[in-house]
Amino acid sequence: MRNIKLTIEYDGSRYQGWQRMGKGESANTVSNKITEVLQKMTGEVPELFCGCRTEVGVHAHAQTASFKTSSQITPIEIKHYLNRYLPMDIAVLEVTDEQERFHAALNARGCTYMYRILTSDVPSVFERKYTYYAFKKPDTEAMKKAALLLVGKHDFKNFTTAKRSKSTKREIYDIDIYEDFGETQITIHASDFLHNMARLIIGTLLDIGAGNRKADTIDSIFLGSEQPAEACDPKGLFLEKIDY
Repeated sequence: MRNIKLTIEYDGSRYQGWQRMGKGESANTVSNKITEVLQKMTGEVPELFCGCRTEVGVHAHAQTASFKTSSQITPIEIKHYLNRYLPMDIAVLEVTDEQERFHAALNARGCTYMYRILTSDVPSVFERKYTYYAFKKPDTEAMKKAALLLVGKHDFKNFTTAKRSKSTKREIYDIDIYEDFGETQITIHASDFLHNMARLIIGTLLDIGAGNRKADTIDSIFLGSEQPAEACDPKGLFLEKIDY
């Protein structure tokens, strides 16, 4: 069996995330669209694994996925076939043969999300689908102070909507908040993310930036004496890369 790795870009606006299982199971997912085309191409029913499951409405610049197949179709043929039959909001950027032991999920060592916030005087007509517009420019210095409290190894059980998880401890390696030409970006690099963890962290940082909370509210959320803010609007959130 061959082990194939895909690097994928997608607009998550109309999908129920990468994969939606259990109570809210849906066929309208990025994973399902790719699996349908792979099945048509190989005549097999492949099991598709990903580096980081994106949630409803979240986009990806470089998602990583892997699957095994007995098909002898070359990587370039797989790439061309997928891009021919996939919807135009999903694109396969690269296809490679990997060693048998490579697994997109199990071998992942970290991933990075980036959130785009427009702070210009007028909301952009063309960027409105892929950015969150802040009517008041956020206090990035307050956000940076709060971000420092999030960096490191913590139990993020209060920063997730997951009902059950084997472990809710994760490590955030770095949070970068910067402004550039009327746009503020938040980049979070972590070992892994729990369900809605990135969105709840960003939503809380935005609440702090808006002056609704103090930076030290992060400690109170970890302790459980306060709740995080509402999850940020997913349209501005992008999965940037997976580390292996």
